[in-house]
Amino acid sequence: MIVEEFPDRIIEINQKQYLYFGGTAYLGLPTHKEFQNLVIQNIQKWGTTYGSSRTANIKLSAYVHGESFLASHIGSEAALTVSSGMLAGKLVLEKLKKQTDCFFHLNDTHSAIKTEGSLPIFVNDKLNDRLSDSKREKITILTDGVPSFQTKPADLSFLKQISGIKEITLVIDESHSFGITGQNGCGIYSSILYPIKRKIMVSSLGKAFGLTGGVIAGDFEFISEIKELETFTSAAGMNPAFVQTLSDAAEIYTIQHKKLIDNLEYLDSILIKNNNLKFDKNYPLIYLLSNELVEKLNQEKIIIASFKYTKDAEPLNRIVITANHLKEDLDKIITILNRY
Repeated sequence: MIVEEFPDRIIEINQKQYLYFGGTAYLGLPTHKEFQNLVIQNIQKWGTTYGSSRTANIKLSAYVHGESFLASHIGSEAALTVSSGMLAGKLVLEKLKKQTDCFFHLNDTHSAIKTEGSLPIFVNDKLNDRLSDSKREKITILTDGVPSFQTKPADLSFLKQISGIKEITLVIDESHSFGITGQNGCGIYSSILYPIKRKIMVSSLGKAFGLTGGVIAGDFEFISEIKELETFTSAAGMNPAFVQTLSDAAEIYTIQHKKLIDNLEYLDSILIKNNNLKFDKNYPLIYLLSNELVEKLNQEKIIIASFKYTKDAEPLNRIVITANHLKEDLDKIITILNRY
């Protein structure tokens, strides 16, 4: 389906209006007027793009402001912006490949943090023997903050079972948790308190935070090492107008996050749970396990997210709740779900 304007809570298709419960604009920012005005003001100040390397002799304060906000919001020592979440993941892997003896993945991770030769953490529902043996080595654990088809953060309790002689680095992709979970949408990073050597967060900023770009967060030493990579130094940074907006929009993020949480609490209070739905009141996705229900919603002029991640995969059908949805929108879709 081709549309002629950004789909917010309403989407127009063939001159007909539908309720829209798709996309990834969880905080409803792409159409938020005050947020748009901040972006426009910053474009007027910082231009439409800045094609120079971040290591050039001229440095823009926009990056200082935006990255300081991100580090504070995430709860990390430092943060670094890049042009996309995908690049954030690839930069981290590029650096860790030189410091890691073996990679392990918790789930079917996003391609941003997939690497060849990574081993599964669990084999036949048991911790991989490689993680409990007596070999002293440096390992890196790769995981999404909230795995695909799930509505709760990844369970990291297995970290306590790993042999104490392993030096553990944890990389967590928070593209679908940053801005959503945690206090004011801080994500999962700050709540990870397991005894590990290092934790690193990567995330797209083009979802909840409404701006094209990505972020890497971690300790000062690791972020400094990323800044020295040729892939980073030879690439242009995230649009400085967008980075400045991150800092300027701090209050808007808090307000929109509260609206999202209110919508989820309201939905949870009236939605009848059943086996055709996968939903958690703390997460803005409802996974539909029935293709018939997708068609039923379409007949009722409601469009949801429905697509295949890969050519041979089963359709991914999910209802996306945003901060911009009104109670009347929620009432309509819940009436249909409760009746099905």
